[in-house]
Amino acid sequence: MRTFPARWLRHGLNLWPPFLFAGIHVAEIGDDFRSARVELRMRPWNRNYVGTHFGGSLFAMTDPFWMLLVLHALGDGYIVWDKAATIEFQKPGRGTVRAEFVLDDAMLDELRAAAADGGKVLRWFDAPVRDASGDVVAMVRKQLYVRRKRPKG
Repeated sequence: MRTFPARWLRHGLNLWPPFLFAGIHVAEIGDDFRSARVELRMRPWNRNYVGTHFGGSLFAMTDPFWMLLVLHALGDGYIVWDKAATIEFQKPGRGTVRAEFVLDDAMLDELRAAAADGGKVLRWFDAPVRDASGDVVAMVRKQLYVRRKRPKG
């Protein structure tokens, strides 16, 4: 894995066509890759038939972040993949909605310990999508597959 500043990843994601054209904006990725904040602004092209946020855009705004954060935080010695995902819509999303992702040391220590024997680890991470008043619009759950890389040779 290449090491580069978090701001480069943020800029790259903001120019990535699936995010750019959906109205998804990566507002912040922590310098240590332990946190991220993403916004979805309401645009005519990301509204559904009834004038609220398109569910696919709500899901897309959260899609890569747990995997990217865990991958960077654990480093080159690990394989990290998205394994499964769910989204549960709580209420119609209007205006700008946000999702925040925060990795803490306890989560990372848990993953390292569980993967220490070389076996696969499956862990769920939650990302509530909130509107401007803080109400949960959707709850997105992502399951990550984590495993230590096997030594070459």
